[in-house]
Amino acid sequence: MFGYILKRIGVAFLTILLIMVITFLLMNAIPGSPFLTEKSTPEMIARANAKYGLDKPLIVQLGNYILNYLKGDLGTSLKMQEGTAVTKIIFQEGKFALSFRLGVCAVIVAVIIGIPLGCLAAYNRGKWIDSVLRVITTLGVAVPSFVLCALLLIFLGVKLNWVPVISGSLGTFKSYIAPVLGLSFYPMCYIAKLTRTSMLDAINQDYIRTARAKGLKTRVIIFKHALRNSMIPVITYLGPMTAGIVTGGFVVEQTFQIPGLGKYFISSILNRDYPIIMATTVVLATLVILMNLVVDIAYKLVDPRISLTKKGEN
Repeated sequence: MFGYILKRIGVAFLTILLIMVITFLLMNAIPGSPFLTEKSTPEMIARANAKYGLDKPLIVQLGNYILNYLKGDLGTSLKMQEGTAVTKIIFQEGKFALSFRLGVCAVIVAVIIGIPLGCLAAYNRGKWIDSVLRVITTLGVAVPSFVLCALLLIFLGVKLNWVPVISGSLGTFKSYIAPVLGLSFYPMCYIAKLTRTSMLDAINQDYIRTARAKGLKTRVIIFKHALRNSMIPVITYLGPMTAGIVTGGFVVEQTFQIPGLGKYFISSILNRDYPIIMATTVVLATLVILMNLVVDIAYKLVDPRISLTKKGEN
């Protein structure tokens, strides 16, 4: 297993390098200049390009870009906070930490509600509660996040005045409620649907019939035997979902005016601040790859029968 993890780390490193190269080339393929404004002149643009090394050949820029990233230097903001290190903007100014707190809360809510709902629907298959939960989860998957966020903002914030309209830096418990609901509702419904489907398959297996014949309580059969063996699809989804939620709550952060990484990423695109765009893309890709590695290890913990290595490998 240790050898497998080392191999995955090596593959992950190469994948991140490839993503860095692709992101860099895509940013440089965009026509125009980030310094182009109504008041800019060709001389001003040339000076700005020389200041940030954008006047060098593309292959030289790519080499410097990769070497700087390997040293932990994510570049310098070109426009939004001109001259400020991107590392400081993302990590030291709290933008990543803010998105991380919001994302972790959303993941926890999605898991602790979605899995029991899926179990409940599977156990009551064909009954009214199953039908109700299927309607709710289907709507949750189908409704776009910006629609849900707008509804939460109108009803919880404006009509009922239960939560603040602008969540800001999430300084109070109430400021978390609407953003967490908006960010967790889709994955919660999707997890519930996955759990229901895999649970229905598990409870029809022979070992469940044997457990029933032995007189085990329904609670024990569902949560100890059937649930554990039906968690593989859920765990597979949890990896990329966690990474996406932690850094990808663009719509939620924009709607509730949360100054997190998602909102800042949108602003960087609108302002064509290429170093910030590339840095946030690499951070997200790194999180996705890391979570996929965690998922592979979690497979073994949930089901010891799963082998992480091919036959003949140590």
